[in-house]
Amino acid sequence: MRSGQASRTAVAAARYRAEHQDLDGAFLFHDPLARVIVGDVEERAEFLSEDARRRMRLFIASRSRFAEDALADAVGSGTQQAIILGAGLDTFAYRNPHPDLRVFEVDHPDTQRWKRHRITAAGINIPRSVTYIPIDFQRQSLRAALTAADFDSHQPAFVIWLGVTVYLPRHTIIQTIHHLGGLAPGTQVVCDYATATLQSAEAREMHDERRRRLAAIGEPWISFFTPEEVSALLRDNGLRVEEDLTGAQLIHCYLGRPAPTSTTGPHIVRACVLGR
Repeated sequence: MRSGQASRTAVAAARYRAEHQDLDGAFLFHDPLARVIVGDVEERAEFLSEDARRRMRLFIASRSRFAEDALADAVGSGTQQAIILGAGLDTFAYRNPHPDLRVFEVDHPDTQRWKRHRITAAGINIPRSVTYIPIDFQRQSLRAALTAADFDSHQPAFVIWLGVTVYLPRHTIIQTIHHLGGLAPGTQVVCDYATATLQSAEAREMHDERRRRLAAIGEPWISFFTPEEVSALLRDNGLRVEEDLTGAQLIHCYLGRPAPTSTTGPHIVRACVLGR
């Protein structure tokens, strides 16, 4: 993203969530604040066909539901703090159904500033359970930022880190995972990662076009991984992979039928911090 500007990809992801409410009837993921927080901000991917846009909506709705379903299970087991890394225009903290759950929103200062302006303009209430942590992942320490925000590193947490890693250099991703692996045993992490291998010609064409357009707005895709690399990286930093799903597999979980073979989107991983 460009200095002084909010992340345009964060806006695009929020628009997909809003369109899932408007066009799909929110049958996968219910987020009544998505349209409210996006408002009339334009960030449409006009180069995508309507069918491709629908597949992207389904993927983004599915990954949000997957993360929030897993979070609900963790809260049921006693987790009382959640970290949303690269929160963008995510609305979970403002519709949080868990009274005892504290939410730490971590994001770039420019995006976070713009989000808070959007929240105020939309009249969305900010619960006392929300703590904002402005941070530039490439220049600041996540560990120091959480400590300053009174995060309890001795208690397990639930970490949501979606739609971010592909935009970060590998050393920043590795550094962040190293810190997450040092959190309390039982902490869970749901994150996604992009792979460079695409099965269909349509998916490759759309992938290449998106890369060109994102580079043009200053938010290029940088980092790609294989499932084996991700598993090893997490393992080396004290985490165990519990689930690793492709975009098509994720959508299949909720649709109850196979997703289109050309479904795009990164892998979704759920991992757990092991005991020391």
